[in-house]
Formats: sequence, structure tokens, C-alpha cells
Amino acid sequence: MRLPMAARRILLAGFCGAVCLVSRGQILAAPGYAYYVVGDPADVTATPTPGLALMGGGTDVDAAFQWMTARAGGGDFLVIRTSGTDAYNQWIYDMGNVNSVATLVIKTRNGALNPFVAQTIRDAEALFIAGGDQSSYVDFWKGTPVEDAIHYVVAKNAPIGGTSAGLAVMSEFVYTGENGSATSYQTLADPFNRYVTLTRDFLVLPNMAGTLTDSHFVERDRMGRFVGFLARLIHDGWAADVKGIAIDRETAVLVEPGGGATLVGNPGGAAYFMRTPGAPQVCMPKTPLTYRDLSVYKTPLTARFNLRTWNGSGGVAYTVSAEAGVLSSTQAGGNIY
Repeated sequence: MRLPMAARRILLAGFCGAVCLVSRGQILAAPGYAYYVVGDPADVTATPTPGLALMGGGTDVDAAFQWMTARAGGGDFLVIRTSGTDAYNQWIYDMGNVNSVATLVIKTRNGALNPFVAQTIRDAEALFIAGGDQSSYVDFWKGTPVEDAIHYVVAKNAPIGGTSAGLAVMSEFVYTGENGSATSYQTLADPFNRYVTLTRDFLVLPNMAGTLTDSHFVERDRMGRFVGFLARLIHDGWAADVKGIAIDRETAVLVEPGGGATLVGNPGGAAYFMRTPGAPQVCMPKTPLTYRDLSVYKTPLTARFNLRTWNGSGGVAYTVSAEAGVLSSTQAGGNIY
């Protein structure tokens, strides 16, 4: 957890229903959100550089945020979330290269409808979606001016990042977790169990078409559930081909506009780039999953991958299969990771 500093911080809580004058600028607040800023609250004109920072949760990766601040072009860096604090602000601001760092805590769908919230997002030259609860991101932001504002930031070629729940909503297909977190055991035993909740038609980000993401991958043994999620997307007819990006904790995948990706973070961390081979053999309610030969490309920090061509170098290629709910792998020793 990054601890906030009281100095140079402005807090506007959601109970303020009028224009509020503060020492470092004029801020509008209303029920449903809170706004905090460090640095100059006035919007500046800046030219950002695009890219995606896909982070796997856990302790934040300094190098990923340094990469994002460098791409902000001296503009404003914004963190958005539905709960939590402004703990990122001072830490990111101290990295330099930005005019300000602000956090918007958009607590309700009503807050997402506030014009100040949408305009603050549109003014950002770097945008980061914090960890938390991705179901609230979908419930509060989908189909609102917040969604439109995020796409506006994308269109002006600003870097976009997210970790854990933030990562979950960056792909075309989203695991919402609205009924609680699915486990690999549950999902392999029944890919239609109540915890497998998927959605689409939220964010449209560069190089993320046809993808599903997951975080805390090895730490929480999520390979089985990820295979089940991919099987459901194909079975339900949402796509004929789905690509998966699963990332370890304390690990970030930095994606250039052309799709080239490198990793930073924990030296033992990795990302897993997966692809469906077609329809699952058995994908039915209350029935163990059979889905054979999903391709996996495991990239440690020294490896490279390209999201456009979907191939890599310096990593390990293998396949994983679910047979009547039991996972196996073509790796030596049958290691699924």
C-alpha cells in the first residue's frame, strides 16, 4: 500500500454538492465521487505517447509507472477507482514528468454521470485503473460518460494502465467476479457454476480485441479457471477465437502501439499468452470440462511477445488441456505453469 501525504493534497468528498474553492484551484464535487490531486490542478496542453501497462496485481511495479509517467508528455496523470484512497498520488508525482497526479474515486453510477468526473478523465494524459472490484467498474461505469471519457483518452494516444481488477476490464471480454471469485477447482468441475460471470462491450483498447485477462495467476492457481473462462467464451458463441493474457503478481506487461510487449517487475514473474484451438469437446452445466490443446506461451522477464502477431521469443511454448476436469500440460513433468 502506498501511503498518501497530507501536504499538497486536495480532498473533495462526495458530500459536497456545490462548487468548492480550495487553495490550489477550483474543484467541482457532488454525491457519488471523491477527488484528490497533487501538483497543479489546472489542465495543461501536452502530447502523450500511447501504450498499455497490464499489471498482474500485488505490490505495484515502479518501472511500469515510470514508463507511464514518461509517456504522459508532462501532462496530467489520473487514477480511477470505485473505492480506496489517494495513496498513489504522491508516489507517482514524485517520479516526475507530470503536471499533476489525481485520483477519482467514482463510488456510484450516479457519480459516473457527473460532468466534472467525465471532464477530469478527458483531461488526463495518462490513465490508470486501480485494483479493487471489477464488477463495480462494470456496474458503475459501463454505458456512462466515464466509459466515453476513457475512450476519449485512448483516442488522444495517452498511455492506459490497470492492475488486478483494473487489468480485468482492459480486455474485450471481462470476468466480472460479481458473485465472488471463481476457483480453478470449481470452474473445471462445472464451467457454468455461479461464479463464472463474463461480460463484453465495455472498453475498447488498442491490441486488446478478442482477449480475456487475468491476474495473480500462479499465486492463486488460476490456470484451471482461465481455461474454463476461455471455453465458455467459445461455447457461448461470443467469438470463434479468443486470446488470453494472464499475468503473475508484481509483474507488468508493457505494450507498445505496434503490439510489441516486454515485461518488468518481479524477476520470478511471468505472463502467459494463451489461445483457444476451437470449440471445447465437453462444456456443459454440472459436467467436468474437457478442452484440449490450448496453446500457451510463457514469457519470463527476459522474453518478448507481440500481441498483434501473437508470437514471442525467449519464452516457452506448450499446450494445456482439461480432460474431464483435470488439467495436463505438454511441458516436461506436466507442469501447467
